Amino acid sequence: MLDSGVMRAHALVALFVVAAAVAGPRSVLAARDRPDIVVVLADDMGMSDLGCGGGEIRTTNLDRLAANGLRFTRFYNSDKCSPTRAALLTGVRDVVSLEAIRIRPECATAAEILADAGYATAMVGKWHLALKGDLTQSPTRRGFQRFYGTILGATSYWAPASLRFNEENATADCEEPDFYYTDAITQNAVWMIEATPAEQPLFLYVAYTAPHWPLHAWPEDVERYRGRYAEGWDALREERFARMRELGVIPADAELSPRDPEVPAWEDAPDQEWEQRRMEVYAAQIDRMDQGIGRIVSALEAAGRLDDTLFLFLSDNGACAVEYEDDREGHYLPDSTRDGRPMRPGNVPGLMPGPEDTFQSYGRGWANASATPFRLFKEYAHEGGVLTPLIVHWPAGLRSEPGAVIDQVGQVIDLLPTFLDVAGVEIPAELNGRELIPPDGTSLLPVLEGGARPQFPPVVWNYAHGAGIREGDWKLVQAERTGGWWTPADVWRALRGERRGSWELYDLAEDPTELRDLAKEQPERAARLKARWRELALR
Repeated sequence: MLDSGVMRAHALVALFVVAAAVAGPRSVLAARDRPDIVVVLADDMGMSDLGCGGGEIRTTNLDRLAANGLRFTRFYNSDKCSPTRAALLTGVRDVVSLEAIRIRPECATAAEILADAGYATAMVGKWHLALKGDLTQSPTRRGFQRFYGTILGATSYWAPASLRFNEENATADCEEPDFYYTDAITQNAVWMIEATPAEQPLFLYVAYTAPHWPLHAWPEDVERYRGRYAEGWDALREERFARMRELGVIPADAELSPRDPEVPAWEDAPDQEWEQRRMEVYAAQIDRMDQGIGRIVSALEAAGRLDDTLFLFLSDNGACAVEYEDDREGHYLPDSTRDGRPMRPGNVPGLMPGPEDTFQSYGRGWANASATPFRLFKEYAHEGGVLTPLIVHWPAGLRSEPGAVIDQVGQVIDLLPTFLDVAGVEIPAELNGRELIPPDGTSLLPVLEGGARPQFPPVVWNYAHGAGIREGDWKLVQAERTGGWWTPADVWRALRGERRGSWELYDLAEDPTELRDLAKEQPERAARLKARWRELALR
């Protein structure tokens, strides 16, 4: 990887210099009076996994950013990978065209708008908004001048399929013995920072695949957590819950939700040594990502950019409860390891995850711990599936007390309006001849400056197993409790609002962990919210 990496670094310098030269007069106006914007997205990470969120995983770099920035405790994603990524980039709700897994053409991405305003735009990591071979939906066709990463939604960390540099196949990088995808994402992010001309502002989108399955990690990172989870998921939930209350990231009077009904008590769980290893590898994946974030922050600091960089970290959805099975038809699983050994896929008790020839997930019990103190997971609209631990760091721009915990509501569609607001760029009605859908979200800048937004847009979910709407402190939510992989027919049925499952109503001001369903006590409120959900989600 080193030889190709050095060539890539030189190519980035040359290409960004060219981009700055052709950007025209706006690049002068957009110089250092406009902040850099760096967005780091984790993949399938629970609300309590970070140290600053109550967890035991070593996340010293993210904890430091939180201590000198803001922690949002009521910030929502779109409960699934692709919808969140599309909403983050466009500010528009439900813009994924599912028949092709792409952003609809009448939506502009932040990269397109900011590049037009003179920013250097770069992305590293997971795209997941195009089919494998569809170059028309490559990040480089949606405003990113430079891209290094994968197109698919999940892949091996040791030999990721669909790896590209811009639009060229980059899978030869994986032949290097020290290749690990999290490290490659970090290194290419650092190169892109170093390649950006000092006078040009940068928009950098870093989309790690960690800690999404498969459970792959360096042995030295796994060793750091050996034995840490011997007491099991019940004890871990209690430990994290107490720590979250101490840190103020959940209300002091919040209640811990009961253990998920499909998860056994730890004392009754079989294969406990294997179960521990699954969580050890999961923790190691987050640890490695945090190490990489530290390197990115150091690169920004070395370039003199960190002080005026709006740096955000969040997760695309809540913890993933999937029990991975052999999915040879899903295009995620390699045929063999790089040195020709056969794969041993699936959550096979006794087969310890981590090495390249395994392909496992950490399962429902540990996902329930990651979601502490909330209910349910990724693909559901209950709080465990849709809350994300948003961290915002911006020394030159924040006006709140460093380390402040923000309980104001926000959602991923608010990010594009925020990016444009801090950059001084108006939301365009058209771009390159395309009439655009205006964003649904509103800027978070008043919150970043120490104030509050007068109101937040309704938060709406309608994907996979979950549907819901939050207006004010009231939330109406539905869960369809089905297992296994979804078919296209399942998706379309859900999008038409035809899930099987009752609607539940919660007052989140009094019941933030959704334990007391008020739908039968307040049927008129539930009916009004359902009508509003249908208006927004099924439009």
